[in-house]
Amino acid sequence: MLKIKEAIIVEGKYDKQRLSEFIDAPIITTSGFRVFKDKEKQKLIRKLAEQRGLLVMTDSDSAGLVIRNFLKGIVPSDKIKNCYIPCVEGKEKRKASPSKEGLLGVEGLSHDVIKSALIRAGIDVGEGALNSKAREITKSDFFDMGLSGRENSSALRKKLMESLELPAYLSANALLDVLNSLYSKQEILDKLNTL
Repeated sequence: MLKIKEAIIVEGKYDKQRLSEFIDAPIITTSGFRVFKDKEKQKLIRKLAEQRGLLVMTDSDSAGLVIRNFLKGIVPSDKIKNCYIPCVEGKEKRKASPSKEGLLGVEGLSHDVIKSALIRAGIDVGEGALNSKAREITKSDFFDMGLSGRENSSALRKKLMESLELPAYLSANALLDVLNSLYSKQEILDKLNTL
C-alpha cells in the first residue's frame, strides 16, 4: 500500500475504487460536475484541505480540467497539489465505447502509471504498514458506537454528521473514511456523548 498524507480528490466512484486498491489515503469523489453546486461537499473538501492538504487527480480530458480548476478556486493554493495523469488512448473495460476524447481516465490506468504520476507530482508515496492513527476507528467501532448495524444507526450517523458539519448523504463507509481523516476515536466518542 502507498501511504499518502493528502486527501485525494477524484471524479467518480470507479476512480476511487481503482486508487483504493493500492493507496492508503482518504479518497473523495466530486461526482463529476455535481461538486459545482454541492455546498456540503465543497465544505468537506475545504476541511480536508485545511487538515491534510489535497491532491487533485482528475482525468486528463477537458471535463477533468474544468473540475480541477474549480477546486483550485475553492481551496487555498498552498493546500492543494495537482497530479496529472498521462494522456493514454483507450477505453475502460466497463465501458462499451471510449470517452468523447478517447482517453483513459484514472480508473483505466495501471497502478504503476498512477504511482509514477504521483512521484512526478512530488508526492511522498511512503510504502509500508497502515498508519494506526489513520485507521484508528474501525467498522467494529462503528457498531460498538451505534453508528452501524443497529435500529437507530442511520439517525445517529445523521446527527453526528450534522454536528460535525459533514455532508448528510455520506454512506457509513464514506463517513468512516472522513472521520479517520479528521478526528481521533476519542474525539468521536466525546462528540457522541454530547448528542
